[in-house]
Amino acid sequence: MKIPQQLQDQIARLQQLRTQLQMIIQQRQQVEGKLREVEHAIDAIEKASDDTPIYRSIGSLLIRAKSKEDVLNDLREDKETLELRKNALNRQEGKLKEKLVEMESKIENALKLVQKQSS
Repeated sequence: MKIPQQLQDQIARLQQLRTQLQMIIQQRQQVEGKLREVEHAIDAIEKASDDTPIYRSIGSLLIRAKSKEDVLNDLREDKETLELRKNALNRQEGKLKEKLVEMESKIENALKLVQKQSS
C-alpha cells in the first residue's frame, strides 16, 4: 500500500504535535513543582514568628532577608506568576490535545480510504 505524500506529511505533523504536547506537559509539571515549593515556603514563613531570621537564596549565597513581609510579598508575586504560567500551559495543552484528536481522526479516515483504494 502506497501512502500519498500529503498523508505522509500529515503523519509527520502529527508526530510533531505529539512531541510539542510532551514538552508542554513537562513544562507544566515543572511549573506545578515550583508552585508547590513556593506554597510550602509561604506556609512555613507565615507560621514562623516575626523574630525568626529568614534567609533568601541568591545564587550560591544565603542572605538574611530584611523582613518577613518582604519575603512573603516576593513569594506571593512568584506564586501569582507561576499560576498564570500554569494556566497558560493548561490552555496550550488543551488546544493541542484537541488538534491531536482531530488530526488522528482525519489520518485514520484517510488511511482507510487508501486501504480501500489499494484492495
